[in-house]
Amino acid sequence: MPDGPSLLHVSKLSAGFGMTPVLFDVDLELWPGELVALIGANGAGKSTLLGALSGLVRVFNGFVRFSSRSITALRPEMVVASGLVHVPQGRRLFGTMTVERNLLLGAYRRHDREVRDDLQRILTYFPALGDKLDREAATLSGGEQQMVAIGRGLMGRPKLLMIDEPSLGLAPKVVDRVMEIVKAINQDGTAVLLVEQDVVLALEIADRGYVLENGRIVMRGPAADLRRDPAVRKAYLGV
Repeated sequence: MPDGPSLLHVSKLSAGFGMTPVLFDVDLELWPGELVALIGANGAGKSTLLGALSGLVRVFNGFVRFSSRSITALRPEMVVASGLVHVPQGRRLFGTMTVERNLLLGAYRRHDREVRDDLQRILTYFPALGDKLDREAATLSGGEQQMVAIGRGLMGRPKLLMIDEPSLGLAPKVVDRVMEIVKAINQDGTAVLLVEQDVVLALEIADRGYVLENGRIVMRGPAADLRRDPAVRKAYLGV
């Protein structure tokens, strides 16, 4: 494990919808600068876990500590203010707003004078968006929309960026490019918790990984070890 205190510490977390738990006693840690993959079958609870961490899903038991303070059951806007930002599955852009406006919405809690500078910096990750700032987000390709969604998250200056299924519905070539961007964001100092259906890609770029099955963490370890594990290879890699 990395040295020093963890950035995110999840202990015995149970969460779900209404009175129905979906997650059971989840333990998870992530250190500053890490890229951690969360993998599992559809319906395992991966998106629910991100929702619970970001204040969108009800927490029944357990606690979440982020950057040395409790954020358990905080309102979503307070979670964002703490430095934890969630890029949801399906992009969730405002289709009739411009690309620029969608990106700037990621900085809605900020009142500093560096927002515009950050916008230009973030566009260096996504040069394909540079000449599309005045276009409505709904007119972009799926890959470009995913870039806007990630860029919007970065505009909040997160310590930890949680990205849910960035490859969903994208062509393989576009997926490779999006993953390169995710890796570059991490190498530039932003910790990443990545939920990804493409297990091979996720474990190739991650430092460590967790496997979620039926709402419970069943495996964890260095990404390279998980790639070689026979159970993971059989269940998720088809070999």
